[in-house]
Amino acid sequence: MLAHFQSSQTVDIVVPEQPVPIQHYLRQPHRVIHALVDPRRTEQIAQDTYRLKMRSRNFMVLSIQPTVDMRLWAESDGTIRLESVGCKIHGIDFIDQRFNLTLSGKLSPTLQDEKTHLIGRANLQVEVDIPPPLEFTPRPIVERTGNSLLASVLSTIKQRLMHQLVADYRSWVQTQSESVHSSSPSSLAPDQSLV
Repeated sequence: MLAHFQSSQTVDIVVPEQPVPIQHYLRQPHRVIHALVDPRRTEQIAQDTYRLKMRSRNFMVLSIQPTVDMRLWAESDGTIRLESVGCKIHGIDFIDQRFNLTLSGKLSPTLQDEKTHLIGRANLQVEVDIPPPLEFTPRPIVERTGNSLLASVLSTIKQRLMHQLVADYRSWVQTQSESVHSSSPSSLAPDQSLV
């Protein structure tokens, strides 16, 4: 039985005003990817491509652990785009050979009521041939379970994004400010005088 699952998630984050606009931060995909997903589960495999080892998930009687390759890039206006470019299911060859995952996302800085918002949307779709132990399960139950699983994956990413991205942006701005001040002669202590 071939099953299709899908889920979408939207996000609207108000960005606190900082001395450096968030568009500059968003042009650094390696920082953004670590705000989206746990850095310990991510490795960079190409210039703009990252491999994410997801947590093991239970699907009915199966335990599935996908590894997803994602391309993440920034456009000139600071918009971040994300798309899956590969996926592997570890431990269950039957599913791995009959599994297709498509993830796409977009996060754009937008000015609303004189405040910067990050407006985003992510879409996740999976197509899989259900293995023999589950092929007699009624299709509505399989699809409801699959859609619920995808929704929980996107919800976890959304929660992390809402908490981590703004915190990392603030930290990055602080680091930028400190590096500017430390390279300026006026920031030298009296015993470091240039005279």
